[in-house]
Amino acid sequence: MAAAPVTSWSVPKRSTGVVLFCCWLAILAEGYDVGVLGAVLPALADYKEWNLSPLALGGLGSYALIGMLIGALFIGTLSDLVGRKKMLLASMAIFTLTQAGAAWAPTPELFGLFRLVGGLGMGGVIPVAAALTIEYSAPNKRSFNYGLMYSGYSLGIVAAALAALFVLPLGGWRAVIAIGAAPVVLLPVIWKLLPESLEYLESKGRRAEAKALAAKLKISDYTPVAAPAATSAVTEPWWRTITTMFSRKYLRSTVFFWISLFCGLVLVYGLNTWLPSIMKKAGYDLGSSLTFLLVFSLASAIGGLLLGRAADKYGKKLILVVFYILGGLGIMLLVFPNTMVVNLLFVAFAGVGSISTSLVLTGYIADYYPAKVRGTATGWALSFARLGAISGPLIGGWIAGSRLPFEANFAIFAGIAVLAATAVAMIPKPQPEPWVLSNTADGDPDEEVAGIGALRE
Repeated sequence: MAAAPVTSWSVPKRSTGVVLFCCWLAILAEGYDVGVLGAVLPALADYKEWNLSPLALGGLGSYALIGMLIGALFIGTLSDLVGRKKMLLASMAIFTLTQAGAAWAPTPELFGLFRLVGGLGMGGVIPVAAALTIEYSAPNKRSFNYGLMYSGYSLGIVAAALAALFVLPLGGWRAVIAIGAAPVVLLPVIWKLLPESLEYLESKGRRAEAKALAAKLKISDYTPVAAPAATSAVTEPWWRTITTMFSRKYLRSTVFFWISLFCGLVLVYGLNTWLPSIMKKAGYDLGSSLTFLLVFSLASAIGGLLLGRAADKYGKKLILVVFYILGGLGIMLLVFPNTMVVNLLFVAFAGVGSISTSLVLTGYIADYYPAKVRGTATGWALSFARLGAISGPLIGGWIAGSRLPFEANFAIFAGIAVLAATAVAMIPKPQPEPWVLSNTADGDPDEEVAGIGALRE
């Protein structure tokens, strides 16, 4: 297969910043909706009108995750086929509007239905935001920029914990959930600011639109790809977008990416959903239990930036393996009767070793595969990993409903962290495509070489 001409463009930092900001807003809104159920779970457990068992509560935590499984699978793929900007906005509209329905729901069945539908949008946001962030970032800053963008996820969970602390005593769990609908007002702002993917336009042969967008973004050295490459991209069957990740070159990587992300999301969603309840069972009051969720999420937001910078400098695989193990250690140490301060420190390690590490892993996936299938590869990996996300709340619910001591939560989740580290260690070193050149930023300090738009015949 002949190598096509390669085009890499210097993207002004302002344009990179706009993309990061728009994706950050979408991820912030999603983080709130993901974290809100864990924040109100103790209140739902005490809600006499529904009289939910621990296993039923775990099931409620899984409804949105089932939707996210489907959303990541289809919306991630659609973003590479019909446009990343459109699918980001559609996803955000779905999950924000359904939060209003969940807040109103008169029965747990309707509550679960709204969470299920909202999950379709939540599942679609991450792969699309990942693809856009990686596309518009310089290669040597991709992990950091992804961590910066994805910090919105952890901060959204922090916002959910804070809303539970201050709004729950006044308005009840319905008011806390209803806040998740407020970000719908951000949709016009994101529509106006966020550019479409140049990779997407190039892959569809829409070179005139790509050139006009590049001029709008002040990409002065933009050069459209050669016509043969564009023609090939247009005539290539749609299913090749999916089969690339299962080709001989990428199959082993796909398997271990999926296993490691599966384990990572077991940790993220299992601990997000059950940490307040577990700590309450350990003897802490509800306020202190929510503080654990707050520290867990805040530490992961800061940790995502630090791990992203470290991954850019020392390599993604090394950082991922080390911090999954450290996260598992932090989880396991919660078994012991420590002081509040010491336990908060261990919870912070757990947050970094689960959420922060998994977000770096998601960015690794988006950066690992060819540019034209970024959204698809990330979406399918996240879709499979949603099975882990669904399992996390169910595992916590099973332990809570059994006669096992609360320490079993920590032992099981720590073991899953070690399994995630092992799977990451098995991912082979990425092999550069013959049509991809190494890009470095030089020249104008206000520009970054993002390397977007590289296509192959």
